[in-house]
Amino acid sequence: MSDATSAIPAAGIVAMRRRYLLTATAVVPVDFAFTLIFIAMSGSWNYAPRSLTGGLLLLGGVNYLLASRLYGPIQRFLLGEARYEDIQRRLTQLPILTARNVALLTFVLTVVRLGATYVLNDQAIEGVPRPTVVDFIALCILLPVFYFTFSYFVVSDYLAALCTFIFRHHGHNLGLFFGRYRNKLVVALLVISIVPLAAVVVDLFSYEGERLRFEIANDVAIALMGIVISGYFITRSLLSPIRILSRAMNKVAQDDLDQRVPVTSNDEIGALTSQFNGMIEGLRERERIRETFGRYVDESIAETILRREGDGVLAGEMREATILFTDIASFTTIAEHLAPDDLVAALNEYLETVLEPIGAQGGVVNTFIGDGLFASFNMPLACDDHACAAVRAAIEIQRAVGARTFGDFGVAFATRIGISTGQVIGGSVGAGKRVSFTLLGDTVNLASRLEQLNKDYATRILVSDSTRQACGDRFVFRPHGSVAVRGRSDAVPIYSVDPLGQDRSQ
Repeated sequence: MSDATSAIPAAGIVAMRRRYLLTATAVVPVDFAFTLIFIAMSGSWNYAPRSLTGGLLLLGGVNYLLASRLYGPIQRFLLGEARYEDIQRRLTQLPILTARNVALLTFVLTVVRLGATYVLNDQAIEGVPRPTVVDFIALCILLPVFYFTFSYFVVSDYLAALCTFIFRHHGHNLGLFFGRYRNKLVVALLVISIVPLAAVVVDLFSYEGERLRFEIANDVAIALMGIVISGYFITRSLLSPIRILSRAMNKVAQDDLDQRVPVTSNDEIGALTSQFNGMIEGLRERERIRETFGRYVDESIAETILRREGDGVLAGEMREATILFTDIASFTTIAEHLAPDDLVAALNEYLETVLEPIGAQGGVVNTFIGDGLFASFNMPLACDDHACAAVRAAIEIQRAVGARTFGDFGVAFATRIGISTGQVIGGSVGAGKRVSFTLLGDTVNLASRLEQLNKDYATRILVSDSTRQACGDRFVFRPHGSVAVRGRSDAVPIYSVDPLGQDRSQ
């Protein structure tokens, strides 16, 4: 056994079986109604007990036994005695197998009823109109076809309830699809429209006078009742799966990805529902990846990558951007005096404090580097006036970090920041399935170097000359001459920013 059923009440399993057997024998009251209409219009009440008993025995008793046999494997699965894979074919073919049995029994019953008018001569058969040979043959075809169609759609409606029951208690969905929605629709329309018409046409060529009027009136009365009853179940069977799928789609459109719909039909609509479930699973996985990815790189980078390229790769591009590096002064010394868990807790609080101003100014954190981080403005996301945004973020970081302590032990951190503006190359770099979004170029190297030079100049924020020029006179810059930077042949002018200075553009 592969499926536990302890959570399913036994009464629920019994109720589902009882419901199927009632559905499979639902043709009995329909046959009773049709027979009574014929008997009432012909006045042959003496034949009623024999005719109705025959219908009850064949369409009720024999059909009940055949339906019980058909349902046996499904019952064993519900009781936990069989695997779902072993009964899935029986499950999806349940409507057509049940309808086949009903059609065969109806054929036998029709032959017996009509044949009795030719064979029997007792009092019970007196007054029963004897059909012509053509009408005899037509009824032996049309009635089984109608009862087959009726039973098929009634059991299909039950199948939807059974599949929902299995889905809720076992989590299984149909994966085998034998029916064709188009064929179902065509058969339903033909049976509702052609069968009554065919019966009338046969009467026109078989009878005349008063007998013709009787036969047509009988056929019309039975057809009207049959159309109403069968139309109800045909509509439910064909439209209910579409309504279920439509409601789920509306919820997904409202960003509700917690949808998983039971597959309740064995045709293309069922296959479509199965594909819908697969799509939602993919969307949930994509959302999970986006959220997880956003924990390791800035969420906006994750969203950009997922939006631009389905395989999670951004093609290389060059753009002017401003790069910002941060680091904690004397972090190694601080780490020697704190337990690892205390150090990590304090560092996490610190990084949260640093992240907020960067995000508020439109920057993107590309990666964390030990006790520092590497952020960019205008790459990969557009950021207007990115140089000023980076300097403004640096000032806000200094103010936020300097105004508080971190962790349970109240550790104070001093932050060093380097900023540079210039052309930057950005894209996904890596091998195989392991890639990361990376920024490359002299601008990146210079920002990293400026962050380190804060130690030599006893400053907190150092910026390149390109950043100072891009900011104009909106901040207070102090020149520190020019310094040689590894990888460059010429010296680079550098400037510090007053961390307590005001943004003159505000």
